[in-house]
Amino acid sequence: MALMAFLATNLGTGGARQTRTVATAFAGVSLTAASWNLASMSRRSVAFLDRYGPRSNHVMNHEARGGSSSIQRHSTVASISDLEQRLEVTHPAYDVVSKEVVNEYGAYCTLYKHKKSGAELLSVASDDDNKVFGITFRTPPNDSTGVPHILEHSVLCGSRKYKTKDPFVQLLQGSLQTFLNAFTYPDRTCYVVASQNTKDFYNLINVYADAVYHPRAITDPNVHAQEGWHLELEKLEDDLTYKGVVYNEMKGVYSSPDSLLSRESQRAIFPNNAYSVDSGGDPVAIPDLSFEQFADFHKKYYHPANSRIYFSGDDDIYTRLQTMDDYLSEFDPSPESKPASTIQWQPKNIAEPRWEQHPYPSSPSSEADEGAKEDKTHMVMVNWLLNDQPLTPTECLVIEILDSLLMGTPQSTLYKALMESGLGSAITGGGLSDELLQSTFSVGLKGVQQSNVKQVETLILDTISNTIQQGFDQGDIDSAMNTMEFKLREFNTGSFPRGLSLMLGAMSKWIYDGSPTEALKFEEPLQELKSMILKDGDQVFKDFAQKFLQLNQHRVTIEMVPDETLEANQLKAEKERLTEIKQSMQEEQLQEIINKTSELKRLQAAEDDPEARATIPSLELSDLKRDVTEFPIEVCENHDNSGVTLVKHEFASTSGIVYANFGIDIRNVPIEDVPLLSLFSRMLTETGAGSYSDIELSRRIGTHTGGIAASVSIRSVRPDGVAEGVVHNGSHLYSKLFIKGKATADKATEMFDIMKLILTDANLNSQARVIEMLKETKARLESAIQGSGHSIANTRMRSHYTVTGYLGEITGGITYLDTVTQLLKDAEDNWDSVHSRLLNIKNIILNEETCRNGMILDITADASVMNNIAQKVDNFLSTIPGKSDGSKLPDLYSSPHPWAVHANTVMSDPRDEGFVVPTQVSYVGKGGRLFKEGEYVAGSTAVVSRFLRTGYLWDRVRVMGGAYGGFCQFDPKSNDGVFTFLSYRDPNLGETLDVYDATATALKESAKALEEDKDALATAIIGAVGDLDGALSVDQKGAVAFNRWIARESPEYRQKFRDEVLTTSADDFCQMAEALGDMSEESVAVVSSKSKFDETAEKGKTLELKQVM
Repeated sequence: MALMAFLATNLGTGGARQTRTVATAFAGVSLTAASWNLASMSRRSVAFLDRYGPRSNHVMNHEARGGSSSIQRHSTVASISDLEQRLEVTHPAYDVVSKEVVNEYGAYCTLYKHKKSGAELLSVASDDDNKVFGITFRTPPNDSTGVPHILEHSVLCGSRKYKTKDPFVQLLQGSLQTFLNAFTYPDRTCYVVASQNTKDFYNLINVYADAVYHPRAITDPNVHAQEGWHLELEKLEDDLTYKGVVYNEMKGVYSSPDSLLSRESQRAIFPNNAYSVDSGGDPVAIPDLSFEQFADFHKKYYHPANSRIYFSGDDDIYTRLQTMDDYLSEFDPSPESKPASTIQWQPKNIAEPRWEQHPYPSSPSSEADEGAKEDKTHMVMVNWLLNDQPLTPTECLVIEILDSLLMGTPQSTLYKALMESGLGSAITGGGLSDELLQSTFSVGLKGVQQSNVKQVETLILDTISNTIQQGFDQGDIDSAMNTMEFKLREFNTGSFPRGLSLMLGAMSKWIYDGSPTEALKFEEPLQELKSMILKDGDQVFKDFAQKFLQLNQHRVTIEMVPDETLEANQLKAEKERLTEIKQSMQEEQLQEIINKTSELKRLQAAEDDPEARATIPSLELSDLKRDVTEFPIEVCENHDNSGVTLVKHEFASTSGIVYANFGIDIRNVPIEDVPLLSLFSRMLTETGAGSYSDIELSRRIGTHTGGIAASVSIRSVRPDGVAEGVVHNGSHLYSKLFIKGKATADKATEMFDIMKLILTDANLNSQARVIEMLKETKARLESAIQGSGHSIANTRMRSHYTVTGYLGEITGGITYLDTVTQLLKDAEDNWDSVHSRLLNIKNIILNEETCRNGMILDITADASVMNNIAQKVDNFLSTIPGKSDGSKLPDLYSSPHPWAVHANTVMSDPRDEGFVVPTQVSYVGKGGRLFKEGEYVAGSTAVVSRFLRTGYLWDRVRVMGGAYGGFCQFDPKSNDGVFTFLSYRDPNLGETLDVYDATATALKESAKALEEDKDALATAIIGAVGDLDGALSVDQKGAVAFNRWIARESPEYRQKFRDEVLTTSADDFCQMAEALGDMSEESVAVVSSKSKFDETAEKGKTLELKQVM
């Protein structure tokens, strides 16, 4: 049921739902509960999963409200026969435990048990060429030292067979992987790889399998020191410091108020089992973890008997079994392993609901501006533990739909009540969380005044009680059911491996000794729930709401209180602890720390010897595909004399679904109103339209489509007279408001009608809703500045160099935060002015004379759907606003964009800036112009920049510097010539800038080495080709073709670019080094704490500071 749970909402749900930070990832990107919910398929929006759903090999014809049953799957009899045969494969080293076909996914599943070691292996045979492998261990911690998390990082730092100090990085550098990562949950640790290339796939498997079972980390304390924590001292007179990748990563996590709220909520609701401690690690507790405890944890939990091994895809089944037997056969049985890792149930033993207060870091008032003073607000979240015994699949589904009815969209009962209350600025908690052994429900508000905190809890409880008394509208139930069923049947995972979504769904039951296929099946519980609704109507959900929420006393409300001294006190406590440690040591002990510090840095800086590198399996250049993959596109300007351009992408199968993107030109919107465009686009689907209220519109979208959403697209295009691949001034832009939707072919008319309705008759006079949206946006931006400061820094730096960079800053950066703050004030005090600006945007983009000339309808579908919807498309285009023979807009490829004319006069010169927030870590950025206007940017630059990202910067900023991430960004096809360095959750500031400044010199040395080491050069090329050839869903393929057309990118240029990547030489590295050494117009942008900026200034590096929060 977990898979079904997740798929309920992704597209068209409206506002974002807050999630908990409960999982961490290895490869420099934090997995939030969004990824967690991916793991359990729970009902959340996942940032890197845009769409999702199941795959099956037969036509589905089940009755369903809203037409989701029209989604089809097609497969040949031969392929089904082949899959059935693969279900029967045996191997002498394994017993077959069960065989089952999950028809909902076309997944032919055989569960094996390794005879000698006791390991379980689930083999899923499918026709998916994006093959997936994973090993998951149950790893419940008994303290908050973060040992599961540190071990997850550490096992990938060399192993018995693979001798380099960081095989994971070698795989990142030279693989065609489509997924390569590891992540830690509160009770388990997953290691996952995926690739479309079979040879590459098994290379990845072998490195990962040897890493988890035979890691260097358990015999080499330096790995624990590097990835976990260590004391660092370079001279006797220096202060002791703590360093370590996980240590600094978690300092970043614990600087986030949202993360602190989630952590306290989980601890409070699970006081008696493994979930009461932090598997990621509390920075205060991490230094308590000894190397011996670290190694013992691996010994206890990383035996094959405690692992769940997973394969899926179109590779050979016997090869899977034999590959793993080569590792598993070395292990004797360990009957105590699984019982020792059993997750204990948390009893619902809170007899009286509780209220707890905890602090979160806030900037000192004396340093804050007016906006910051307003943010001295509280956060309140009410948390329930839903169950202390297993739920049936149908019960899980009922709770999922109940969650959707309460929290699924901004129009859902509880969500709407909270936002309309005015008690806070944004939702927190997000509702249901079902990724662990037991499910929880959490919801609340951030931005709450102290006097209103009790009212938040009262409102939540009263709303639930009133909803139970008044019941749920049948239309809302139909909408929620159709939305879930559409997602389930569509199974559109985008570029994310479908096999991994199946694995994580299966793991939600399998990891707790349940059936791995139970969570993947939805037909039977879905039909059972439909029957229940048919018989009892909304009483089904009222009963569950009463049982699991209203009458459930196992409830804890967490209030987070702003503390202006918390950050300073934490720094003081850490310094005092380290001072005490140093004072307790003799000089010889301190000298030993100095020696260890020196030795660790020497090892970190040392290059792997050729023999060690040779142990890492890799592809050869001859294994790579030489030609670019092209996707279908047909362009018809002035289609059927409508004045609108129709773009079509016809694929073999889209499972009966049409994907439609309707674009409206927005170039004539005044530049001062550009920051309002995201608000305007959101209002199209969230404030009602025509005779439909916001609730009725949301209901109609959910009942008849797979989702409809609006967004703004702004991109630079190559102007006339400029050759492909050449840097230009960026003054020519493509700017559209896109209304995107998907539906089954029989519902296409309904989808187009809704698109027209929201475009022409959206309710733009909704002051209360706009205020809510602006409050949410402000809260989201502030959270991003603290938690994703690298992105904010990158946006700021790019604003100095290009028009698109400037527009990105005023619509999503620090500047936008200032704008939103003012807009919020205007909406509250002078609504007529804001309403007038919104109406002006609508009138401009729907100008009767010109609007059709700027409209584009982009359709992705199969031949059958195209034929089915042809007349529906014509009907839609004949009824939209504008004259079919109206005036033409200026050609965007020959005329500068109006926004560019303004931007070029107001863009600020590059400068060095620092943005002050309460945090224990830094996000350090530096950028500049790498290539000037008129210069050609070769495909080889993609290889070199990737080489820096996975080599020098990884080693210097992450491994040696202790940051969670260090990387660079350069897009050769952007044609802007801008290059940026960035770090993530970094303990350093000035030192990281020094690393950036030394890049050119380091790259020159690498170029010399690559002259002699052709294998290393080939590895760099292979990794870059992997970036070019990611897995795509059918609608993504259509989007790629569309974007290529807009960019006027020719097939010849695409092939030339790929050839340049494939033929990259050491000389190309040398040229890039020269360019980096000559990089012009440099700028710096850093998000950090005031104390860190002061410390850096004392060392001679000063920045222009701005207090943000």
